[in-house]
Amino acid sequence: MSGLPAASVAETAQVFAGVVGPTLAGGVIKRRPRVLTVLEKLQADASAVRTLQKLRAEHGDGLLRLAVPGRSFALVLSPDDVGRVLAESPEPFTPANLEKKAALSQFQPHGVLISDGRDRDRRREWNERALETSRPTHHLAPSVAAKAAEEFATLGPGPLGWDAFAPVWWRMVRRIVFGDHARDDQVTTDLLGRLRRAANWSYLLPRRRRSREEFLGRVRSLLARAPSDGLAGGLGAGEDVAAQIGHWLFAFDAAGMVTFRTLALLATHPAQRQQARQDIASGDGLGYLRACVLDTVRLWPTTPAILRDTTKELDWNGHRVPSGTGLLVFTPLFHRDDSRLPYAHSFVPEIWLDGRAQREPALVPFSAGPAGCPAKNLVLFTVSTVLAALIRDRDYTVDSSPKPAPGRPLPMTFDNFSVRLTGHP
Repeated sequence: MSGLPAASVAETAQVFAGVVGPTLAGGVIKRRPRVLTVLEKLQADASAVRTLQKLRAEHGDGLLRLAVPGRSFALVLSPDDVGRVLAESPEPFTPANLEKKAALSQFQPHGVLISDGRDRDRRREWNERALETSRPTHHLAPSVAAKAAEEFATLGPGPLGWDAFAPVWWRMVRRIVFGDHARDDQVTTDLLGRLRRAANWSYLLPRRRRSREEFLGRVRSLLARAPSDGLAGGLGAGEDVAAQIGHWLFAFDAAGMVTFRTLALLATHPAQRQQARQDIASGDGLGYLRACVLDTVRLWPTTPAILRDTTKELDWNGHRVPSGTGLLVFTPLFHRDDSRLPYAHSFVPEIWLDGRAQREPALVPFSAGPAGCPAKNLVLFTVSTVLAALIRDRDYTVDSSPKPAPGRPLPMTFDNFSVRLTGHP
């Protein structure tokens, strides 16, 4: 076997300057609003995708090893290879990647994403059971819907920016996860925010153990009081459980960003808005709104970098991949691949209903395979329920720029923190 095709030092520098650097700067674990404003102006994701497309044209679409000192690291450039890596996780492609472990251990040292072996199996099974991964709708869906409706009823007509949306979102999330007693416990979620900002630096910052213990202690206290209509009800209050709950809250932050971006798309795409309203009126499961949410995550992935490490030496189409090789799937490359997808830069929820999206192995808004998001159905239900409450009897306009619109390519980088909407009765 020969080694993997290799990028030159200059090409590797281009990847770090144009792909890895902007992604890290924007905040992989906790988004940095000011940086995202700059990245939106630069349309940094468009530049990143062009860089990787150029490398793919030069070297082919197999794995491409980067010239990283002291670390075997490769880019995944083929959609079929993305499908293989995700389908064969966690062995031989573990989600407990070196850089991810260093980052997430700041606030979830026992989290399933950074666990291996039997610990991972046990924690994954626990998450799937608690989140009811195999069920289309969680048994607590009526309670989730009621809490979403109650909280978002407080948003009346008028201007709506992220600073007004986010507190309502988090009150709802705390009620859904822990129960009504946690509704106003902003201290706990603020603590998590600080730990996640530290986690952005991966292993470059020391562990903030005191803050982590304070956060996990508060979570355990909330868990101990969680009622039966909260996701955490009856789960216990051990350290292992608290670490999993930390990741649930992390994921709900991304879901809030998706909700706000989807609202902006529905505000500017009248045909999709009308179809969504028909979906709501039919009372038939909000399937079209779920598709709207999926396509929003396709357009602007909340996980732009999927990381895996190989757990053993592999033969990859005749090339040797050493054990411990880090693999990077940059999802915008595949979600916005206009060489393959005629709808790459358009808002097209229909692809999630007619089978087109399912035929593309690299369209993975919630990852895929055995390590895919166990809360996918719950998140889709929650987000579509919130959107239904917001658009059922109200129109919105987008007052900020860039303004997504049908008939022209949507921006590759879209900063949810800068979106300004106005609700009209």
